[in-house]
Amino acid sequence: MAAVAARERDLVYPEERLPWPQTILMGVQHVMAMFGATVLVPLILGFNPNTVIFFSGIATLVFLLVTNRKVPSYLGSSFSFIGSVLVVQGATHPNHGLAFAGILVAGVIYFIIGALVHFVAGVDLIRFLMPPVVTGTVVAVIGLALSTVAVGSAQKELFTASVTFLAAALASVYLRGFPRLLPVLIGVVVGYVVSLVDPVCYNAKAACHVDFSGIVKASWVALPQFSFPDFSNFGRTVSLFWFIPIVLIAENTGHVYAIGGIMKRDLSGYLGRTFMGDGLGTTISALFGGTGETTYAENIGVMGVTRVFSIWVFVVAAITAILLGFIPKFGALILSIPLSVLGGIELYLFGLIAVIGAKIWVDGRVDFSKRANLAVAAIPLILAAGGADLKIGAFEINNLGLGALGAIVLYQILRPGHLRDELSEPAATMPPEPHEHGRRRRR
Repeated sequence: MAAVAARERDLVYPEERLPWPQTILMGVQHVMAMFGATVLVPLILGFNPNTVIFFSGIATLVFLLVTNRKVPSYLGSSFSFIGSVLVVQGATHPNHGLAFAGILVAGVIYFIIGALVHFVAGVDLIRFLMPPVVTGTVVAVIGLALSTVAVGSAQKELFTASVTFLAAALASVYLRGFPRLLPVLIGVVVGYVVSLVDPVCYNAKAACHVDFSGIVKASWVALPQFSFPDFSNFGRTVSLFWFIPIVLIAENTGHVYAIGGIMKRDLSGYLGRTFMGDGLGTTISALFGGTGETTYAENIGVMGVTRVFSIWVFVVAAITAILLGFIPKFGALILSIPLSVLGGIELYLFGLIAVIGAKIWVDGRVDFSKRANLAVAAIPLILAAGGADLKIGAFEINNLGLGALGAIVLYQILRPGHLRDELSEPAATMPPEPHEHGRRRRR
């Protein structure tokens, strides 16, 4: 292991390893980076937090193995699944088994797409189907589709919700170094503390009330609680989850390019493997009661700061998460987070997701003077924000699915017009030559 050489050049590559004390500390740091967002998803969905964090560690190890230990990344709970899970399991009488079945379906589809990309089609197929105008729209659709969930939770008690999202926003803007990478965790901690001292929150019926009874009753060490998929309504399940791999592909591709850019290595040849690794990790997680998984931008941020890409750091992070899964008191503490605090952090996160979609447009230099680009973005966004859905018997596509599908289909339908605009634009917008302009004025 060329640890000394790596430190001299201020960069540690995936195949290298720092001394074990540093490796362990950096692994724990990555657990902290993913923690806030990863445990937020089971809180929203009603899943067991211990099980979810346990399988985030398992999924990360699977991902590292499938990518042949060449792509450093941590897999945590994906927000892309939230809308579909809330629809399929029902708000009043949750059926988590149906949700696990849907997550499993998405994981299998995702794995198959990855295999096709790696062994058959190559990365060009992804570029063809999902240029920046499509990927940006698909990501923005997630944030807009979930906006009503965030507002509904935050309105239960506006003061603690406001304190929570302000703390997260202030942390992300004004803090420096590693703390700046933990806005979700900081926002939740601040909101939790405020809930403890706010007189309104002493009322057991208040949305900001903190209930310690679960923490007291929970044991210190126990096996994670495993649950299993329910395929009793398979048609509806497939119709609500088939599109999610599209979102994950867009997200995963962006993350792989970001890591390669920071590391100064071309990782595009591993995209098929990263899709397969993520898909397999999601499938295994869903089989036993975990959430859908995805690569995490928070951990990429940590790599950007530390410039340490060692796979061993992520192995340590994964093992740490697995060990946390065996501590029920840890899960009970997470479940005690008040609804209003949850709503505040949802406002921050879901809004951030919507804006990240716009950032993809900017980074991809999407030209919205083109009518085709306007249509591809505008129609799916309204479908998502308006809560549109399509039901035909047992088949159902929610607003997330309609938005994602709309962006992809519209782009392919309007592609010929888009290309025609590109070819005709120079002639149409070319200013007159100066001498020609001068002759017209003299006449």
